[in-house]
Amino acid sequence: MTGFVSFVSSGPGDPELLTVKAVDRLKRADAILFDDLSSGPILGYAKPGADLIGVGKRASRPSPKQQAISQLLVDYAKGGGRIVRLKSGDSGLFGRLEEELLALKKAGIDYEIIPGVSSAFAATAAAGIPLTRRLTARRVQFVTGHDVTGELPENINFAALADPAATTVVFMGKRTFGKLQKTLQEHGLPATTPALLAEAVSTPSQILQRTTIGALAAQLAKNVSSAPALILYGPLADLDDDDDS
Repeated sequence: MTGFVSFVSSGPGDPELLTVKAVDRLKRADAILFDDLSSGPILGYAKPGADLIGVGKRASRPSPKQQAISQLLVDYAKGGGRIVRLKSGDSGLFGRLEEELLALKKAGIDYEIIPGVSSAFAATAAAGIPLTRRLTARRVQFVTGHDVTGELPENINFAALADPAATTVVFMGKRTFGKLQKTLQEHGLPATTPALLAEAVSTPSQILQRTTIGALAAQLAKNVSSAPALILYGPLADLDDDDDS
């Protein structure tokens, strides 16, 4: 008999942001395949004897191929028991969820998806600002900062990303933000547009920096840390004048 897979969204890193259902699945899992950003104290919920397998993919670091991760997940599920695939943030946002779902469907393995707190929500909560703002930020858009080659995707709707009345959240975009900011400016978005750089959100290493898209692009051209980060820009980031947190 094949096993059952629970795709568990771990949130941005703080164990207290896990859902009750996520904790339940972690406690009952016979094996947990986890991303790098889902490790640490979150794995403390695993039961004694559970197999813990790191399959994290990080930019600029040696990482397992997605096909290998999907196959490993299938192999564990075919062995029976309860399997947890632990993904950071919300698994449905830039988490390569689709490839793993298709692999399970092809193998005839049942699964469930447990949503979680996205790092975008955690970042604005930590900064004390909303994602939307009455009259000036009625739309929210999420975008990835790089494609499979590590470069800024060419087929993005840059006109939409340059909308001054939208809140834009850029995932995995520190290394390509200079090129993105230049393109946004060419599409009419001023370099003075407020921005928020949120690194290691909800962890003890969290850094929140209020800035502008122009200043941030210049900063990242000189130095890019290895910390996981989001970049948010638009009206929301200018809610008050507080500085770093």
